[in-house]
Amino acid sequence: MKTPTQAETDTASPDARRPRFVFHPDTLETLNARPEDYSPIVSTSRLNSLRYALAGWLYMLRYQKNTRIQAVFSVATMALALWLGLPPRDWAVLVLIITINWMAEFINAALEAVVNLASPQLHPMARVCKDVGAAAVLLASVAAVIIGAFILAPPLLERLLPVFAR
Repeated sequence: MKTPTQAETDTASPDARRPRFVFHPDTLETLNARPEDYSPIVSTSRLNSLRYALAGWLYMLRYQKNTRIQAVFSVATMALALWLGLPPRDWAVLVLIITINWMAEFINAALEAVVNLASPQLHPMARVCKDVGAAAVLLASVAAVIIGAFILAPPLLERLLPVFAR
């Protein structure tokens, strides 16, 4: 019977196997970047995080005209859905698309703020960033209108046709 050599036992032991997953150095660098080392404001509690998020939302409502318009349409859509007595699945889709629309608007405003800080002078790439952010909002808005029409139009017509058919 043959006894295993040291090399054979090293390759056979589970500890000697190559790890299946190893992070790339770029990934490790990102994972090791601690926010508190680079930012003057780091949330120390969940309550503070909630306050910052609320401050961001209030900023949007105060300074972004399109956000106020969006708020009116969001409330009107929810009121209409409530009046129509939509089923839960339709509510879920409406809440999702309204949320996506708000998120697109918020991300666009954040992009614009960062571009304004990074590029105070007009630069073609700054314009590209702002225009692409605005296009994302437009895309979300068009999708919201189409999805809203698919969900709200049939029950709305069902409610209103008897009124107009008299």
